[in-house]
Amino acid sequence: MSSPPETVMQRVTAADFKSDYKPIWCPGCGDFTVLSSITKALAALELEPRNVAVVSGIGCSSRMPAYTTAFGFHGVHGRALAAATGLKIARPDLTVLVTGGDGDGYSIGGNHFMHACRRNVDMTYIVMDNHVYGMTKGQPSPTTEPDWDSKLSPGGTGLKVFHPLVVALAAGANYIARAFSGDPNGTAEILAQAIRHPGFSFVEILSPCVTFRPEQREWRNIVRPAPVEPTDDPVAATRRILTDDGFNLGVLYRGDRAPYAPPIGHPTHAVADLEKGFAL
Repeated sequence: MSSPPETVMQRVTAADFKSDYKPIWCPGCGDFTVLSSITKALAALELEPRNVAVVSGIGCSSRMPAYTTAFGFHGVHGRALAAATGLKIARPDLTVLVTGGDGDGYSIGGNHFMHACRRNVDMTYIVMDNHVYGMTKGQPSPTTEPDWDSKLSPGGTGLKVFHPLVVALAAGANYIARAFSGDPNGTAEILAQAIRHPGFSFVEILSPCVTFRPEQREWRNIVRPAPVEPTDDPVAATRRILTDDGFNLGVLYRGDRAPYAPPIGHPTHAVADLEKGFAL
């Protein structure tokens, strides 16, 4: 008597995570390769689209959920981390990624950013930083250089630049790294490590906006691997980050703080009873 044929499991590939929607970013935008790096990282971890959720806010980089086959949630400006926190707590079985830009994440969403680091919920925050509000025609963002001269900021803002890695470390992020969109394979590896690491992982990706910041094409000649190995010592990480010029790539900090785990108990009310309370 012959045995039944074995079921052959198909290996998940990066293509399995790409939706049929064609990205509408400007030609030359770094976010194209960031999308590729995200899908490569998820495939390398052998995850399945049905077990992944991508949450975003508003902005060019926040279009990411539509371009993947994972569960997606496109929220309001600056509130992606709040929505993602609720999702991860309600569905801890899901791998949750949050995507956004420097304006969405550090300005409108700056307060959520700090407290997401502090809470240390197990999710990965990917910020595509181009030092400008690209979708709304080139206003300065929190990471824009103070002397950047443009039609919308003649002479520059004169404001001190926001340092997200410093804030992330001080607020308690458990994994901190920087990547460059011009190195899609290296970025994919950093993202895979971030997703795998327990707790709140923060990855800043330098992603040029060649439309409003064409000079950022030179980033490819400026970025370089960080001259130091990753550390789990927050004091050593602080010294490194405070002397960083913004172009060192790699993992800067891997913490060992336990992720936030909400107490699990029995529900005190049935859903039907809760719905009655909202009935007109």
